[in-house]
Amino acid sequence: MSEMPLIRLRGVTKRYGDGSTAFLALKGVDLDIQRGEFVAIMGPSGSGKSTAMNTLGCLDRPTGGQYLFMGAHVETLTRDERARLRRRFFGFVFQGFNLLARTSAQENVELPLLYRGESAAARRVAAAKALASVGLKGWEHHTPAELSGGQQQRVAIARAIVTEPSVLLADEPTGNLDTQRSHEIMDLLSRLNSEQGITVLMVTHEPDMAAYAQRIVRFVDGLVSTDTRNAQPLLPGSYQPPPPMEVR
Repeated sequence: MSEMPLIRLRGVTKRYGDGSTAFLALKGVDLDIQRGEFVAIMGPSGSGKSTAMNTLGCLDRPTGGQYLFMGAHVETLTRDERARLRRRFFGFVFQGFNLLARTSAQENVELPLLYRGESAAARRVAAAKALASVGLKGWEHHTPAELSGGQQQRVAIARAIVTEPSVLLADEPTGNLDTQRSHEIMDLLSRLNSEQGITVLMVTHEPDMAAYAQRIVRFVDGLVSTDTRNAQPLLPGSYQPPPPMEVR
């Protein structure tokens, strides 16, 4: 018997508004995601990919259909129950780093643990471990203003994984970064997936970022258009920047 998917969507719809102004963002999505996969979600603006991501992350409740997470029916949960599910199993990374400006990297990473009621000592240990895992050991006491864009996104990723989530949802995580920093972040996400077994779901419009994923799911008009395996996902460290142009 095959293993039950970590995530299963069946006929999922999402409607915004009522009556003549109603908009159906998702029109009956079927999708299975196995534990430990790295999945890129792509599609044009208005295709439903961000709505699907919000639904997968329990930020939005589907209007219809079934969403099963570890076999539990998420669509039947209350808002508070979905919040508890998010805190326990999900981490989030966004295009904007969303760091507290006057707060150190250490304190930014500790925030999810503070919300969970962890002790100060436990928060310090876990945050230091998360920062070290994203290559920021020694940067714990720097504020966002003292960090580069790539370092700020690493802090955001450390904050997302400090609770040891099962699933990391990344919404355009390289959208504010240059090419070199973007590939560094993708290397990091790839390592978190392969070395720690975290399931990674990433919305991106950039094919060269999606190339790191094992699967590429494309949305069109509120439905899954294609769902393809990536036979040769890029490995961490495989990106080579182009040589500098000669000035004559």
